[in-house]
Amino acid sequence: MVLLQPDPFLNELTSMFERSTEKGSVWVTLKRSSLKSKVQRNKMKTAGETIEYRCLVRATDGKKTISTSVGMKDHQRFQASYATILKAHMTALKKRERKDKKKSAVDKKEEGSKKP
Repeated sequence: MVLLQPDPFLNELTSMFERSTEKGSVWVTLKRSSLKSKVQRNKMKTAGETIEYRCLVRATDGKKTISTSVGMKDHQRFQASYATILKAHMTALKKRERKDKKKSAVDKKEEGSKKP
């Protein structure tokens, strides 16, 4: 897993989405992280220091995994850029196949009337 700066991460995420337009998926996960080990966090708590949590963002297409860490200062700019990328690449989604509610209700009604 490659830990990138936020801007190169967004560029790579864009290319992942473009590669997966015809076939494939991209999974993006977000997680709260302090980027410190549990032992270091416990030492900071006992010393009375505040722990700065960051947002760990990971993306994978099944073959390649990239990640970045976004701090409190950069999160609004990152979120705006991330939302723009998501909106631009939503065109590759498939429409959900919906069952016709009226047709299924009529079929159930006919089945009930056929029984002796």
